Amino acid sequence: MTEPVLQTSGLTKSFGALPVTQDVTLDLRPGEIHAVIGPNGAGKSTLIAQISGTLAPDAGSVSLMGRDVTVLPPHARAHAGLGRTFQISALAMEDTVLQNALLGALGASGRPWRFWRPALRDAELRGRAEAALERVGLADLAAKRTADLSHGQRRQLEVAVALTLQPRAFVMDEPMAGLGPDGSKRMTGFLDGLRAEAPILLVEHDMDAVFALADRISVLVYGRIIASGSVDAIRADPAVREAYLGDAA
Repeated sequence: MTEPVLQTSGLTKSFGALPVTQDVTLDLRPGEIHAVIGPNGAGKSTLIAQISGTLAPDAGSVSLMGRDVTVLPPHARAHAGLGRTFQISALAMEDTVLQNALLGALGASGRPWRFWRPALRDAELRGRAEAALERVGLADLAAKRTADLSHGQRRQLEVAVALTLQPRAFVMDEPMAGLGPDGSKRMTGFLDGLRAEAPILLVEHDMDAVFALADRISVLVYGRIIASGSVDAIRADPAVREAYLGDAA
């Protein structure tokens, strides 16, 4: 069997007496989209924070390309090949689209942030940023202020910033959030093509998008994975239907 690109083993986190993730083990394989779904309060955001390095687990481990990255901070995981997009935008709104993409390229280069302004004149970094914008369809908006983009365009820009890191795996936290039906359809089509570049661990509430995209689905309820499998298997699972899907199945 193909070795996982990203893997968690026994991830556990509690806040005081409240367990939020409990022995979460899952993996992401080359070329796939693995969706993590579950009701509000299931622990999805805490799980993503542990995978990306913004929250240390109480127990368990995270590995990327076979390397244990459990103790690495977020920037080191990004440099190792973990690309993340956020549920709430982390873009620099007053900067241009190109400047945001350059920030990602600069981070991928490992250079200190004090070289931010010279990066604007660095042909290699600029080329990487422009290629990422072309990939997501924002090349014509490179000079536009990020605050003036539509919500869907900002989502595309977040993916472009992640692409400049040349990731080995993506972790995406609700990329459909705030998008209307047309925007969700466009993003679904884009992500479908992106999996060939790097596999995607997708946390998402839009079940139409999940069912259209996912090769596998893991269902998180009260901090535990209660089921994991294909779209058809998850749809047919009575425990999943009762805990989360209901009529959506």
